[in-house]
Amino acid sequence: MITGASRGLGRALAHAFAEQGASLALTARTEANLKQVEKELQAYLVKVLAMAGDMSSPRDVERFVATAEGEFGQIDVLINNAGIFGPSPYLLDFPEEDFMEVLRVNVMNPFLVTRRVLAGMLARGKGSVINVTSEAGRIGYAGWGAYGISKFALEGMTQTWADEVEGSGVRVNAVDPGEMDTEMHALAVPDCDYELADPRDRVGVFLYLAQDESSHVNGQRLHAPTFAGKEGDQRWRLRSNLFCHLF
Repeated sequence: MITGASRGLGRALAHAFAEQGASLALTARTEANLKQVEKELQAYLVKVLAMAGDMSSPRDVERFVATAEGEFGQIDVLINNAGIFGPSPYLLDFPEEDFMEVLRVNVMNPFLVTRRVLAGMLARGKGSVINVTSEAGRIGYAGWGAYGISKFALEGMTQTWADEVEGSGVRVNAVDPGEMDTEMHALAVPDCDYELADPRDRVGVFLYLAQDESSHVNGQRLHAPTFAGKEGDQRWRLRSNLFCHLF
């Protein structure tokens, strides 16, 4: 299950998991872009459920997760990728409504989806939740206020969930994908004059966290560029038969 799957890293992850034969439940707020990704994935001959919705809405979360469970039976891997950058004034001038909207999308979204999905994982004693974080979740940057603060919150949420599920067979981790060539990065750094990574080159760590080899990893923050550089993405390219239940 991948939220924010219609573009950027979410789209790259959908392709990467489909390439490994995984069944996919995808959601994003923009239906047209999500349907385009669904069309692209037809080439992999895997099952795909693509449903537009706002995952910071409890009603939309229930509708999406219940439909996915009805379609596939269970959710083995959840990637909380959806998020927005929002406006970028200094905090002193930050509009209250915009600040609350960024927190609603970037914090309530992964909280609600994880809470809904986790029950099934705990009942089976197995599952992997992966939250997408950022360097801005560790270091405060001027002009990145609401976004950065939301990622600080997400990292705290990751550690809290991880501690609560310790020993259950379920694990919760965070991944910082690093700077990538995405629409969100263009909003954050409009005058960027250096080379950015292709999101497709940052998927290896997510594939790793989805498989049994990482079952001992819980409450960790993994840095995708370092992971790829140290181990090489190809090490974590998985055979499709390992993914018979993933979506």
